[in-house]
Amino acid sequence: MYNVIPLGLAVLIAVGIIVIGSFYFVSPARVLGSFGLKPPASDANTRAWLRLKGIRDVAAGLAVLTLMLTTDSRTVGILILVFAVIPLGDMCNILVSGGRKATAFSVHGVTCAVMLFAGIWLIHVI
Repeated sequence: MYNVIPLGLAVLIAVGIIVIGSFYFVSPARVLGSFGLKPPASDANTRAWLRLKGIRDVAAGLAVLTLMLTTDSRTVGILILVFAVIPLGDMCNILVSGGRKATAFSVHGVTCAVMLFAGIWLIHVI
């Protein structure tokens, strides 16, 4: 019962990042504007790089969901803590690249904080 909330957060995080990653396949130019950096040129090479980001996002979400089905909450929490490096890195990259600070903190920073919260909670539930 105590791990319903952090497991729910883990599901939301995983499904959310899968959806975002899928948008990078379907319409990379459209979703790129919400990332926090100035969109690069819209050419075939750029779209290929954006699809790589989509693959990373989908794989990360699937890894969390897979562990939720196959292992204990503590292991899921550890993976979420490891994956919290991704939004932290995205936030730092946006900040050092002169991107939108508001997006860096409100999207990537908050995502990182929620992941840290859920991961730590899952680890300590057991």
